[in-house]
Amino acid sequence: MASEPESAPAAFTRAGQDAVTFSRRVAGTALARSERRRGENRELLKEFGRRRLSGAAEPAPSALRGAARRFRAARGLPMPVEPAAPEPVPVRPKISPEQTRTSEEDEDFSQSRIMSRDS
Repeated sequence: MASEPESAPAAFTRAGQDAVTFSRRVAGTALARSERRRGENRELLKEFGRRRLSGAAEPAPSALRGAARRFRAARGLPMPVEPAAPEPVPVRPKISPEQTRTSEEDEDFSQSRIMSRDS
């Protein structure tokens, strides 16, 4: 027995119900994820507050890189290549200030000197 084609109003109603069902499912998933993140943030805030009050030092950069690496791996995100440590910049030797010239060959560009040359 062949099924009869669905009437246009019935198809429209079914499509609308499917869309509402899907949107409710997506909204529920998003709310659950948001609540889980809020819980994680509360825990991190408590941990940060405890460390701050106990006078513990800030985490070392290597610890932060490790945490970032674990976070990315857990979510399947690409791992960026860590840049190599920059090479230290060589220290310039101290340069003594230039000595003032006292010879007659020094050019004097003062206005009085130039005016006297031209006359």
